[in-house]
Amino acid sequence: MKMRPGTQTGFLLCGKEWIEGESFEVRSPWDQGLVGRVTVATRADARQAVNHAVASLRRTRALPRWKRREILEDIAAALIDQHERFAQLIVAEAGKPLRLARTEVDRAVLTFKTAAEESVRLGGESIPLDLTEGNENRWGVVQRFPVGPVLAITPFNFPLNLVAHKVAPALAAGCPLILKPAPQAPFTALALGEIILKAGWPEEALAVLTLSNADTAWLAEKEDRIKLVSFTGSAKVGWDLKARSGRKRVLLELGGNAALIIHGDWPDLDEAAVRTAHAAFGFAGQSCISVQRVFIERRIFQSFLWKLVEIAGKLVSGNPADEATEVGPLIRLSDAERVESWIKEAVGGGAKLVSGGERKGSFIAPAILTATQPGMKIRDEEVFGPVVLVEPYEDFEQALADVNHSRYGLQAGLLTRDAGRILTAYRELEVGALIVGDTPSWRLDPIPYGGVKDSGLGREGVRSAIQEMTEPRMLVLSGIS
Repeated sequence: MKMRPGTQTGFLLCGKEWIEGESFEVRSPWDQGLVGRVTVATRADARQAVNHAVASLRRTRALPRWKRREILEDIAAALIDQHERFAQLIVAEAGKPLRLARTEVDRAVLTFKTAAEESVRLGGESIPLDLTEGNENRWGVVQRFPVGPVLAITPFNFPLNLVAHKVAPALAAGCPLILKPAPQAPFTALALGEIILKAGWPEEALAVLTLSNADTAWLAEKEDRIKLVSFTGSAKVGWDLKARSGRKRVLLELGGNAALIIHGDWPDLDEAAVRTAHAAFGFAGQSCISVQRVFIERRIFQSFLWKLVEIAGKLVSGNPADEATEVGPLIRLSDAERVESWIKEAVGGGAKLVSGGERKGSFIAPAILTATQPGMKIRDEEVFGPVVLVEPYEDFEQALADVNHSRYGLQAGLLTRDAGRILTAYRELEVGALIVGDTPSWRLDPIPYGGVKDSGLGREGVRSAIQEMTEPRMLVLSGIS
C-alpha cells in the first residue's frame, strides 16, 4: 500500500501480487475529505483469486498447528505495534470516534490471540468400533479438515474486528480466504492483508478484493470452488446471498433491533441509564446490537426516561478524530436522511419525540422516542442510527412478548435481580444471546455470537467459526492389532 500525505492509495491484493487498475474514491463521513483511492476488483480478478485459493488449499491444509498459531500470534503482535495506525484508519474511513476505534483494535488483537490458542486445540476423537461381533480389529478416528476456500464479506462499521472474525478462524482452520471489505472502509482490510502476508501466511491463500456488490453476488453464485460464504451485513443482502450460493455453506450475521428489559427491582437506574445511552448512541448507533428498544416497568418509567434524556444531552458529538467525541456522523448522508425520515414518520403516526432527532448533514442528534407502536419502521426495522425507543410495561410477560414482536433475534438485555424472571426470559426470548445485568450491546469476542429469525444463520466467535470452517472426516482402520 502506498502512502501520501493525508490520503492513501489502495492496490488490489490478489493472490501473490498487488494490482493497480481503475479506482474509486473513499471519503470521510466526517467532512467528506478524500481518504484515498482504491482499485476496483473485476470478475477476472475474482476468478484469479479463486484459482490461487484452490491451488493453495493443499499447502494451507498441511500447515502444522504450531505454524498456524505462530502466524496468528505474529498478526496480533503486529496489530499491537501498529495500534495507532489502525485506529486512525478506522476513524478516517468509518468515522468511528477515536476512543472506540482504539477499543476496536484491542478487540481485534484478542480475536487473533484467541484464534492462535484455538488453532492448536482443533482436535478429533477416537471411536470404538468393536460394538458387534466380527469388528474386534476395527477402530475409528475423526479429525476436522478445512472446508476449502472461504469468501468473507464484511461491513463498514467494524472494518478491523469484523474482518478479524472471519480471517482469524479461517487461518486457524487452514482455509484459503477471499476477503471482500465494505467499499466505504477498505483501507483497514488492505492494511491487515499486508500484515497477514508478512506473518507468513501463504501469499496465494489470501486475496482482498474490492468487488462491487453485483460481482460479489456473481462470485457467490457462479463459483462452485468456493466452499463457504461468510457474510456480515443487512438481512436483505444476506438472505439473497444465501439463495444464490447453492450448495455452499453459508454463515450469516445480519441485522437486529436489540431490546433491553428493565424491571423495577433493578437497584441502580443511574447506571442503567448511562449504559443504555452509550449502548444506543455510541458510534451513532451503527452496530447490529446497538440498543434500539427499551421496555421498562411502568413504576420506574418516568424516572429512567428523564435520566436517559439528561445523559444523552451531555454526550459529545463532533469530529471522530477528537478524543472527547462520543457520537460521530453516520457513514453516509443518505443514511442520516433515512433515519430522520423514520423519526418524522413515527411522530406523524403518534409517537412522541422526547429529545434529539435533529439532523445536520450526516449527524443525527441522539434521539429518544416513546409512544411508538408496532408497524412503525423505527420500531420494527433496524434503525442503525442514534435512536432509542423507551416504552413502559405493566406485566413482565408482556415485555417478553414485546421483545419477541420482531423479525430479528440477535441479542437482548435484561436488568432484574429475580432468578425466576431471568430463567423465564432465557426460555422465552427468541434471541441468540440474553445478556443479564447489562445491555444487549455487550459482547466478548471469543463467545459464540449469532442470531435467529432474520438476524442470521450459524455462529461466529472464534471457536464456533472454526467449527463452521472445518468438516469432520472419519477414518476406519481394519485388521490392525
